[in-house]
Amino acid sequence: MNKKTDLASLRLNYLLNELVEENVLKNPFKQFEKWFNEALEAQILEPNAMHLATVSNGKPHGRIVLLKGFDENGFVFYTNYESNKGKEIGETPFASLTFFWGGMERQVRIEGNIVKTSAQESDEYFQSRPHGSQIGAWVSHQSSIVTRQELEQKQQELEALYANKTIPRPAYWGGYRVIPERIEFWQGRPSRLHDRILFTKVENDWKIDRLSP
Repeated sequence: MNKKTDLASLRLNYLLNELVEENVLKNPFKQFEKWFNEALEAQILEPNAMHLATVSNGKPHGRIVLLKGFDENGFVFYTNYESNKGKEIGETPFASLTFFWGGMERQVRIEGNIVKTSAQESDEYFQSRPHGSQIGAWVSHQSSIVTRQELEQKQQELEALYANKTIPRPAYWGGYRVIPERIEFWQGRPSRLHDRILFTKVENDWKIDRLSP
């Protein structure tokens, strides 16, 4: 019999860095860009992977999606509008994003309203995707029950249909933009006294506070 893991004893002491107010950029998007570029340089596996939390009937739902763009207008990802997450966003247009870069002992949490990107923006991104991913968007009715055989058959049919042709974006597939109201930067510190710097949107400016760990 395998020895049972003592989960209560699993812990790390975070020692790599610190986050202090005088060194934080006053614009949270610039601070995110700085940390994101450092995650790229550190060769963190899929640094754009983020946990997306949505709500339906008062119950939270989460999954990992990929960040595909960000600027001062918000954080963008793409998906099937008819998926479970799309339906949940339609019901409650508010979302939370979480990035965890364990190798750097860092976390970023983002909360805000969520809206669809423009059709043009979605079209442009769709055409930048690999051919197989474009076909996949047509094959999958995301979150619906299906067999592997049905998927493979539909994939073959669509590969034949769009052979040597431009593949149009499905009307049910496109982008969402999370427009932040709060962005929290977390840096692991010794003895669980972690640094937590919170940016809160106040009219056209950002209020900066330190949160207790």
